[in-house]
Amino acid sequence: MLVGLVLLALVLLTVSFRSPTSGALHSAQGWGAAALRPFQVAAERVARPFGDAYDWAAGLASAKSENEKLRKQLRDATATATANADARQQLAELKRLMHYEGLKSFPNDYRAVNTTVISFPGTFAKQVTIAAGSDDGIALNTPVVTADGLIGHVTNVFPKTAQVTLLTDPSSSVPAIDVTHGVTGLIQRGPQGTFILNRVPKDAVVEKGDLIVTRGTVDRRYPDYYPRGIQVGTVLSASPSDIATFLTVQVTPFAQFDSLDAVAALVPAKRK
Repeated sequence: MLVGLVLLALVLLTVSFRSPTSGALHSAQGWGAAALRPFQVAAERVARPFGDAYDWAAGLASAKSENEKLRKQLRDATATATANADARQQLAELKRLMHYEGLKSFPNDYRAVNTTVISFPGTFAKQVTIAAGSDDGIALNTPVVTADGLIGHVTNVFPKTAQVTLLTDPSSSVPAIDVTHGVTGLIQRGPQGTFILNRVPKDAVVEKGDLIVTRGTVDRRYPDYYPRGIQVGTVLSASPSDIATFLTVQVTPFAQFDSLDAVAALVPAKRK
């Protein structure tokens, strides 16, 4: 029987190939396809709801998984927000208990007296004169900045003008902090238009590109000229030395000291 079926199949295939578009077999195929078409359509219609049901179930499972993921993220975010809110509340309570009074910081606690430089520093000058003075609220040790960063502080003041000693002066020394790694030091004049962040321990982590800002007052008994947060520059290089006690940190200043024009003197918004 098996051999007979195989032979019959071969005969039908041979006839089909020899008369692909005409002949009795072709007509029989057409009649058969026409006769079976209603059953095919019915089968598709019967099977379609099952396919749709499968797609719906798969989509529902995926949506449930995504929903659970989002719920977890929301729970984590809520927990973090709650912890932060609790920490803020505790900090506020501790400040009240300690009668805490914050130190001045830039720019919130200062207003800018915008003015211009009326004596140009040149290449080697360490001081400039600005066209604003005590009549504008400027006093001794008032910090002076450009739009780029810190340039110095007022060392002599008159009603209409004031003299500013620049950071390039050899006697200048500004407490500063590397806000990227929390390392502190003193900004002092360095070689070839750079500054040095001095007194940085050799084991401190300082990297090229770190942002340097003024540190501000640490002890009220010894107030600093500069409030915390004024931009000074970025770290150019940091390297240890066998003969040096501290890390050698070179800083590129933001301000252009050889082309000073418009500046701002930072006057406390509230005097105490």
